[in-house]
Amino acid sequence: MNEFDIPLFKKSYDLYKILHEYYHIIPKKDRFTTFERSENVLLEVISGLFKASTQPKKEKLETLEQISVDLNLFRVFIRLMKDTKALDNKKYTVLQSEVDEIGRMLGGWIRSLKND
Repeated sequence: MNEFDIPLFKKSYDLYKILHEYYHIIPKKDRFTTFERSENVLLEVISGLFKASTQPKKEKLETLEQISVDLNLFRVFIRLMKDTKALDNKKYTVLQSEVDEIGRMLGGWIRSLKND
C-alpha cells in the first residue's frame, strides 16, 4: 500500500495547505510565534502519519498515540490564535472542522489496532 493513499494522510496534507494559505493574513507579531508553532506541530502530525504507515503493527500504536497528542496540541494553538484575534472565527471554524475529522479518523485507526 502506498502511504500517500491513506485517507488520513491526505486529509492532514490538505489541512496543511489550508493553514499555509492563512500565513499572509496572520499578523506579523503572531506569525513567528503561535502560527509557526502550530505549523511545526502539524508537520509533526504529517510526518508521524507517514512513519506510521510504514511501521509494523507492533510499533504503529505508539506512533499513532503520539500523533494524537500532537493533533490536540495543534487544536490548542489554533484556538489560541482565534482567542488572540490572529485568526478570525470563520477561518478558525474551517481549521477546527478539519482537525475534528482527522481526530475521528485517527481515533478509529487507534481503536482498530487496540482491538487486534
